[in-house]
Amino acid sequence: MGLPHLEYLFIENNNIKSISRNTFRGLKSLIHLSLANNNLQSLPKDIFKGLDSLTNVDLRGNAFNCDCKLKWLVEWLGSTNATVEDIYCESPAEYKKRKINSLSPEEFDCFITEFVVYQSLPYQSLSVDTFSYMNDEHVVIAQPFTGKCIFLEWDHVEVMFRNYDNITGTSTVVCKPIVIESQLYVIVAQLFGGSHIYKRDIFANKFIKIQDIEILKIRKPNDIETFRIAEDWYFVVADSSKAGFTTVYKWNGNGFYSHQSLHAWYRDTDVEYLEISGKPHLILSSSSQRPVIYQWNKGTNEFVKRFDIQDMEDAYAVKHFKVKEDVYICLTRFIGDSKVMKWGGSAFLDLQRMPSRGSMVFQPLQINNYQYAILGSDYSFTQVYYWDAEKAKFVKFQELNVQAPRSFIHVSIDKSIDFLFASSFKGTTLIYKHVRVDLSA
Repeated sequence: MGLPHLEYLFIENNNIKSISRNTFRGLKSLIHLSLANNNLQSLPKDIFKGLDSLTNVDLRGNAFNCDCKLKWLVEWLGSTNATVEDIYCESPAEYKKRKINSLSPEEFDCFITEFVVYQSLPYQSLSVDTFSYMNDEHVVIAQPFTGKCIFLEWDHVEVMFRNYDNITGTSTVVCKPIVIESQLYVIVAQLFGGSHIYKRDIFANKFIKIQDIEILKIRKPNDIETFRIAEDWYFVVADSSKAGFTTVYKWNGNGFYSHQSLHAWYRDTDVEYLEISGKPHLILSSSSQRPVIYQWNKGTNEFVKRFDIQDMEDAYAVKHFKVKEDVYICLTRFIGDSKVMKWGGSAFLDLQRMPSRGSMVFQPLQINNYQYAILGSDYSFTQVYYWDAEKAKFVKFQELNVQAPRSFIHVSIDKSIDFLFASSFKGTTLIYKHVRVDLSA
């Protein structure tokens, strides 16, 4: 302090291990600074801030740890006019003996992510879905005990999700939105009282029931998937009753009609639509057999059974994801190991096993460039896995405390804020915010 005219400062061979970012504040005339031959492993960001006269810096003879805390130094070396003698990394192993002066900031991966509880909704839930409508992002949640489909929108003033409408029914298990030519429809699947299709009337500003789903085929719906093939819209209902039919419905311009019953008596618990090698497929999960894969036949405009997924009895659900051009599936088991499998050209091949007990959801989802898979549990913490591109498999990432989770969905607001909705069959529905943390800051 109080040395504004100091030009040369040598602090060498002093076994210094750390130094404050404010150490050199006020040394406006400093030309030459040497911190050579100490025990410094890092330097605090902005330690050279305000040293506008600096022309030479000597940092040789220190065992620098080239991690994210030193990223700023690499950036400073690339922009400063001062001469800096060559310095080298001592650690980590992959950087040992690398010249720090020649490193680039792009070599440092300093961002980590985490899911942080943002909002809690005071009710139980089963399905959660998101949809874009009228230039806004919306969420619909199925409440089984109140029998409602609750619709949420983002409040830009209060910066939280708020309820704006609902559809009241009986023992609602799935509320599936589908937007066709700017018109919103909602397929409401119920355990009792039949299932129905509603239309959003923008003039009356409410939902109006326009169609019943045939009760002889859909007796105990468990899952709904919507998809589009060529110019036609479809949805398929997985029926888990002993006497029901998993059925595909097609939009005809005025409503949905039964297009194809896939099979009866199998008690399907989940249906997943995906494309394999550019061709539409369905995967049906069942409590009575291995998951079955159907492929779309262009000639008949129907799905045709191809094969089973081997060695995967008791799979409750199958969900897919893609990494580049490769197709993967996450298979959920309530008892035993859940699995990740990769499409090998003619069949799905085992890639990874995850211990699971009481799991009814194993949901892959992508948030920006981050690929996750979330394995829920009725008896322990929910496990979040992160896709490691180098290892080409999932690694443990974070634990979430969700009671009896049944579905997870990613919701993006204004393409800048990302949320994870976690439904809960026994507790409160939770909304997590996906946060990026810069370790170099």
